[in-house]
Amino acid sequence: MCSHSFAAAPADARSLHVVAAHPEQGWNLLCDGTIVFDDSGELLPDGSVVAPHRVPADRLTAAA
Repeated sequence: MCSHSFAAAPADARSLHVVAAHPEQGWNLLCDGTIVFDDSGELLPDGSVVAPHRVPADRLTAAA
């Protein structure tokens, strides 16, 4: 694990990086111990959960 803190300011979040990628299972492990799921939910190292925050379908753009 790195020295990042999950309580860090959002600007510090940009410096986090993936240390274990599991796209076939739909999740990635970040260097601070946070597990990020493909549905945008998160499981933080202290066990707390960030609920998925999906964009409504009518706001998505389609590829041409």
